[in-house]
Amino acid sequence: MAIEVGDKAPDFELKDNHGATVRLSDFRGEKAVVLLFYPFAFTGVCTGELCELRDQLPRFQNDDVQLLAVSNDSVPTLRVFGEQEGLEYPLLSDFWPHGETSRAYGVLDEDKGCAVRGTFIIDKDGVVRWTVVNGLPDARDLNEYIKALDSL
Repeated sequence: MAIEVGDKAPDFELKDNHGATVRLSDFRGEKAVVLLFYPFAFTGVCTGELCELRDQLPRFQNDDVQLLAVSNDSVPTLRVFGEQEGLEYPLLSDFWPHGETSRAYGVLDEDKGCAVRGTFIIDKDGVVRWTVVNGLPDARDLNEYIKALDSL
């Protein structure tokens, strides 16, 4: 079961597509975080969602907000994917221990070995303020993220 609005967001430490360490706690007190889990790089719906975020990036990554996208892909896979699609925000690898962060947020599909489409908007204090979890084939509506961010 996914974590809910009002819950303290579990901290994590993951490598991004360039091998840098990213911790959720690094943003505490500084920025709200849009934490987006997606199944796999190079798949149709995931690529569409992440490119839509790329095309509207200033709304999701600015002085007040940081976008972090997490999948269970390896760092080298995410590096190639990010370069190919021109994604200029952190793509985080929850590859090993496999799915540990996805599991902590309640969005790991254990049978398929990947995260479902979970999104969590976390305020500057580290509290989840908005969330949506969609099944594997169901794309998310970015306009809902914008409304949620505007309400912070």
